[in-house]
Formats: sequence, C-alpha cells, structure tokens
Amino acid sequence: MKKLLAVLLMLPSLALADGLDTGDTAWILTATALVLFMTIPGLSLFYGGLVRSKNVLSVLMQCFAITCAVSLVWLICGYSLAFSDGGSMNAWIGGLDHAFFAGISKDTLEGTLPKSLHGLFQMTFAIITPALIVGAFAERMRFGPMLAFSVLWLLGVYVPVCHWVWGGGWLADLGLYDFAGGTVVHITAGVAALVAALVLGGRKGFPGQGMMPHNMTMTVTGAGMLWVGWFGFNGGSALAAGGDAAMAMLVTHISAAAGSLAWITMEWKKFGKPSALGIATGMVAGLGTITPASGFVGPAAALVIGLSAGVICFYSVIFIKHKLKIDDSLDVFPVHGVGGILGTLFAGIFASTELGLFSGYGFAKPEFTMLDQFGVQALGVVATFVYTAVVTWVLLKLVGLFSELRVDSDEETQGLDIALHEERGYDL
Repeated sequence: MKKLLAVLLMLPSLALADGLDTGDTAWILTATALVLFMTIPGLSLFYGGLVRSKNVLSVLMQCFAITCAVSLVWLICGYSLAFSDGGSMNAWIGGLDHAFFAGISKDTLEGTLPKSLHGLFQMTFAIITPALIVGAFAERMRFGPMLAFSVLWLLGVYVPVCHWVWGGGWLADLGLYDFAGGTVVHITAGVAALVAALVLGGRKGFPGQGMMPHNMTMTVTGAGMLWVGWFGFNGGSALAAGGDAAMAMLVTHISAAAGSLAWITMEWKKFGKPSALGIATGMVAGLGTITPASGFVGPAAALVIGLSAGVICFYSVIFIKHKLKIDDSLDVFPVHGVGGILGTLFAGIFASTELGLFSGYGFAKPEFTMLDQFGVQALGVVATFVYTAVVTWVLLKLVGLFSELRVDSDEETQGLDIALHEERGYDL
C-alpha cells in the first residue's frame, strides 16, 4: 500500500517535470505515426489503385521517394526555415538556427512536447503535401525531374507558407485560422497540381480515351487508411491531449462521413449508380475541407462543411476535367484545392460563438467580427493561391531546362513501371 501511494505521489512530477507533459507527448508520438501512415501506405495505395496497371509502381515509387527526400531536407533546413525566428525577415521566412536540428536535444521543449517530436510531427505534414501533387502528373512525369521538383517546391512553396501560417509569419499575425493545413497543405498542393497539369499537358489519349482505375480494392483500402490517419493529422494539430484534440477528431469524422454520402448522392443522381470511387473521393473531400476549421468549429458545423464539400468538390471535378479539359489525373485540385479553399473560408464563419447549434469557439482576436475573420481567411486563400501558382510554374520551367519533364510517347504507351523502373506491379 505504501509503495502504491509513493507511485501515485510521483505521477504529477512525472507528467510535468520541466514543462514536459507525458500525456501530450504520448498522443503526439501516436499522431506522428498516424500522419506518416497517411502517405506510406495510405496515399500511395489510394493513388496506386487509381492509375492504370502499367503505372502502379511508378506512383508507389514517387510517394516513397518523396517521403525519403523530404525527410532529409526537413532535417537539413526545412524545419528551421519554417519554425525558427527569421529576425528582420520573420514575417516571410524563418532562420537557420535549427539547421540539422541544431540546438535540439532530447530535453529541449516546444511547449509541453519534446522539440524533436514537434519537428518530427511537422515533418510528416511536409512529406504528404508534395506527395499529394503526384496525383496531378501521374502516368506521365519522369522520375528524376519529379524528385527535383518536389524538393525545390518544398523549399520554395511549402516552407514559406508554413512559416507564414504556423511559424509566426505575417498571416499568423493577421489572425488567419488554419488548424491543420487548409492553406499550408491543401491549397498549396491543389494549386501546384493544377499548374503541373497545365504545364505538362494531358495524358496520351485524354480526354477521348477512358482511363479507368485498375484496382479499386487498393484505392478503397488506401482511403480507409487515410481516414484513420487523418485523426492524427487534425487531432494531433492540437499539439496536446485534451478537449481541442478530441473535438478536432470528432468534427473530422463527421465531415468525412457527410462528404462521402453527399458525393455518392450527387453521383447517384447524375449517373444513376453510386460508386466505390465516389464514396472514397467524397471522404477525402470531407476530410480536406474540415482540416483548416477542425480546431475552431463544432459538430453541427462539421456536418454542413462535410455536405458542402461532397457537393461542391463533386461538381468541381466535372468542371475541371470535362468543361475545362484539364488532365489533373487524380483530381487533386478539385478535391484538395477546392476543399482547402472552402474549409478555410468556412472557418471564418463557423468559428462564431453566435450561431446557436452551429456555433464554434470564437474568432482569432477579441475585437474581430465575422466579417473581419472572413476577410483574413479570404486574404490567406488568395495569397496562398497566387504565390503557389507563380512559384510552382517557375520551378517546373526551371527543372524543365535541365531535363524533359514528361516521358516520350512510346514510354507513356509502354507504361512508367517498365519504361522508368524496369519492373512490373503484377507478374501473375
């Protein structure tokens, strides 16, 4: 009994010693694994099933290689530039105080967390963002230029925007609400995807030739992994184990479910049948749209956001692919880009505490009205959109000066698995 009492008396000191909270740390350790799980294998399988069988390995390879390359760049300078003080340039970019994680030991803290864990958690966000862009140029971009572009894009787009929003930059100072990556992840990836699709041009045979997914079982499996992993993505962005994380996970789940059902309802109405592809894509739309708002809104608002995501993103896919005839192969912009824009704007509305059942948890500054917060959100959307579009175009053109961006016609016909990697996804 005395030993038990002694252990119980020690618990507060274990949890709070030197500012470290072991509960928060345990949760973010778990969330970090969940977010990495979203890319490998979640996104890899989701995208892999959507391409034709002759290109499945190329997509898996791209996601895997981006994971490796981004991890090293984040260690070398990415984390420091995004999350350290940039001095006189801090509104725009951080400094190099933590290059190679310098000055970060196992005892260094970021709030109640080990700073090493904070850097690792943010690394998983940096990994998935350029991996999302893969869906736009799937089945036609060369491996070397893809990897070079991804690294340059991380440094030229992701890191600065991340600093603006989460690292104490100018959008953070204005009071932009982006809980888990509406601007930082989804708008940047979506806009970059749109630009990449325009620069590279459509796949051979687009739009006349049907290019159906080769393995929907793989895609739905990957979609399920994404849904589960998104709990770490949004819930982990609270950077603590508590009510904020719990509510973020709840609204994330509600929005995903609503987005899925809204999408297949639109699909059922327009095409006569609901599809597995539709329900999985609607889920991603619901998840991407709730992401920026997930720490600021309640469950009823999440239902509205998810339903809106399913409907608006569904018609965005039709508009981009069938009206504008832009071959964003796996619909990155109409799902992630449009969803990120929609969710960032919704955060400026449903964060209000005066909407009754649909109320959220207040605006970024005490003096803000809904119009003030919405204005900041709109500015964040426009700034992120324009900056990402311009820099992405420049980087693609720059990489294209040194190497052809896309495979030739014969290689595309043969498939990237054999043409670029001398391997087959299936040898049955």
